[in-house]
Amino acid sequence: MEYETIRVLQGYIYWFLTIVLVVFLYGYIYHLYKNQKSGKVDYEKYSRLALDDNLSDTLVEERNTKEKKES
Repeated sequence: MEYETIRVLQGYIYWFLTIVLVVFLYGYIYHLYKNQKSGKVDYEKYSRLALDDNLSDTLVEERNTKEKKES
């Protein structure tokens, strides 16, 4: 392959991957928005997680000790 052909192909691949990643990003944002609106997950309670990260701070969610993972 010639150098010019490789550069053109590289440009097309760059734009294709950029569009694919943008679609994935918007899909993920929509997924987060839909879960927040339906009440499955409350992301607002995680907003102080970076500030309240000491061992003595209250938990964001209580652990469910009834469910144990089976190995």
